[in-house]
Amino acid sequence: MTERGYSIGEASERSGVKVTTIRFYENIGLISAPERTGGNRRLYGAAEVDRITFIRHARELGFEIEDIRGLLAMAEKPNASCQEADRIARHHLKGVNHRLRQLELMRKELHRMIEECEHGRVCDCRVIQTLADHGQCQHHRPES
Repeated sequence: MTERGYSIGEASERSGVKVTTIRFYENIGLISAPERTGGNRRLYGAAEVDRITFIRHARELGFEIEDIRGLLAMAEKPNASCQEADRIARHHLKGVNHRLRQLELMRKELHRMIEECEHGRVCDCRVIQTLADHGQCQHHRPES
């Protein structure tokens, strides 16, 4: 860190976020445009690096950009109610649970396809037949 802040490369290294992604976050307004040196190099303070790290962690958990934008706004008001943050997290958890159910159905279907394969010729391959017959796939059957 220089006396005034971190270069974008240093901010990237400290936060675990690629330089191009940091620029993207700046372009979409998740982070403010940083101070610039006389040579037009970006300089990030510790607070900005912490914000970038917060965004990275939220993205790793699968939060959408707009939800992260809302969470960041809430984080700037430490004495405000966390009810909205809780609502966002609960909504996201509901989506994760839905995707887990879908993945479990896919896992079962793939397991079934593999088990039914007799390791013969492609013309008799159960994996190929199952993939060709979209109506038989349990994953795509309408729920009752």
